[in-house]
Amino acid sequence: MSEMNTNGNNAYRPPEFYNIWRHFFLFLVTHIFYMIRFKLVYRLEVHGRENIPKDNNFIIAANHLSTLDPPLVCSIMDRGVAYMAKKELFENPFMRWWLNWLGAFAVDRENVSVSTMKTVKAIRKTKWVLGIFPQGTRQLDGEIKNLTKGFASIAKSNKCGVLPVGIIGTNEVKRIPFTGKIIVNIGEIIPYTDNLDEMVDNWGKAVEKLTGFKYVSPSN
Repeated sequence: MSEMNTNGNNAYRPPEFYNIWRHFFLFLVTHIFYMIRFKLVYRLEVHGRENIPKDNNFIIAANHLSTLDPPLVCSIMDRGVAYMAKKELFENPFMRWWLNWLGAFAVDRENVSVSTMKTVKAIRKTKWVLGIFPQGTRQLDGEIKNLTKGFASIAKSNKCGVLPVGIIGTNEVKRIPFTGKIIVNIGEIIPYTDNLDEMVDNWGKAVEKLTGFKYVSPSN
């Protein structure tokens, strides 16, 4: 692993960055620490694991309700999930260290850099997969709207499918055991196409079925 790359340019992650030690750290944090919370407090239910491909020729695209969503998705996968994180988070030394070890990389929402796109391609050469939130930022439950085309563009350029994941309940903050409820529904792979609008629409409709939230098409 090249620490010069990870510290000097938080948008670029070479394939060797996603090594066994980083995967172990991610597993420890998400599959043990967070999973205890998800099971004990939120009575986590996961449906549709059979829809997860055996290879890594796909990206994970989930709706976004809270800061619990990234570790939640990581905790239900049998492989590492690398998330894009807004570049401002890396300005804090502790957050930079934490995100680095969780495999995240920086993205400028206003201007996606070449380094970020190189990282997306580098992940394809590892056993990890890319995780992304098409809504861009956290939104209240009840509607699926304000979708960006970035995930569809990434799928098209990398010729990979999109795995839709519907999350319900992470926005309800609970601390007392067995007082919360989180449900994760995993849908069938959405094949990539040259039509980005069609891919966005297919994802929105898929997550609508997985969550029960209303999909608001960008065209509306």
